[in-house]
Amino acid sequence: MRMQGDPLADETVAEMFRREEVGDLNTLMRFFTTTGDKLPEQLPQSARSYFEATAMPPSWVDWDVMEQARLFFMDNAAHINTGLSFAAMPATYAIPRLSRLLASTHSLAYPSRRMANTGQFVTYLMQTNSFAEGSKFIPAAQKVRLLHAAVRHHLRHGGHWDVEQDGLPICQEDMIGGQICFSLLVLDAMHRLGIHMSEDGAEAYFYAWRVVGAMLGCDMSAVPHTLAEARDYCDLYLLRNLGPSPEGVRLNAQLMRMYEDVVPGTLFDPMVPATVRFLVGDTIGDWLEIPRTAWDTAAKAVPVFLGLLETIEDSSPYAEWALDKAGSLLSGFELASLTRGRVMHHAIPAELKDEFGVKAPRTGRWVPPAPVH
Repeated sequence: MRMQGDPLADETVAEMFRREEVGDLNTLMRFFTTTGDKLPEQLPQSARSYFEATAMPPSWVDWDVMEQARLFFMDNAAHINTGLSFAAMPATYAIPRLSRLLASTHSLAYPSRRMANTGQFVTYLMQTNSFAEGSKFIPAAQKVRLLHAAVRHHLRHGGHWDVEQDGLPICQEDMIGGQICFSLLVLDAMHRLGIHMSEDGAEAYFYAWRVVGAMLGCDMSAVPHTLAEARDYCDLYLLRNLGPSPEGVRLNAQLMRMYEDVVPGTLFDPMVPATVRFLVGDTIGDWLEIPRTAWDTAAKAVPVFLGLLETIEDSSPYAEWALDKAGSLLSGFELASLTRGRVMHHAIPAELKDEFGVKAPRTGRWVPPAPVH
């Protein structure tokens, strides 16, 4: 799968570059942000065909499961964002090929933009009307898919990437791997933090990311169907690809610095690297050169505190409402801090420049399988 890209998006991007239509597309796409909007009349024909072909979700989507995933997200928004920020994202930086890709596209300079785009994308996905008229998720997914194709185009034709050694940039192996990192590794992080999850809720959250994979051009014949299959894929993918790299160290250092800037004051700044190390483990923590400090012990106490809050939440519907509301407000604050209140637009680069409801029962909780030594 390392030599397999996304034929539909790749052909669309190649045609736009051949006709020198990328600038026109980016200008027009700023006015196409909502499902149900008419495509701009001046839209290049190659792009129009692509947007019309990708305007609908997959026919196989089970909407009952998607609703369960949405309720799971409402109940765990702050915890999911923590898993994305402090576990899944740093774990991808411990994959040298992906870190080199980000360095090649100069994303080293903009860690906040990547986190803001990811957070906004997940928020769009988990809204009530995410696939209905008036939503912003489908246009965002369509643009992200083209953005990935544009990166492949530039790196393949600009001499920035060794295809023979590393395969295609943003290949199918990495597209599926990214989908699993943002689902399974987030669930693992939540479990490590002591968050109570039902098995059905965890499966529904993973199912939502399968739908995302389809919308982003993943080869669904190769995408795992269940969490158990995803675990097998994840183990093989990480075993094959994890390792240290200078780009990964720089990316993670900038990411942690960004989180420290988001939190007011400096007193709790050391908790940022301590929490990342706690969630990704010492091996990845050492590869990313995350410092070991006395705060590492404090980070290990976080599950005890969160477990106490979860117990309080389980004991009373009023406590459940209050904590869910607090989590929702915290999640909104995190996203607003990253986006600075802006709508993040996905533009096709012309060149590579320097620049709430489902309560998890105390029994039948989802837990990851025991590690195999």
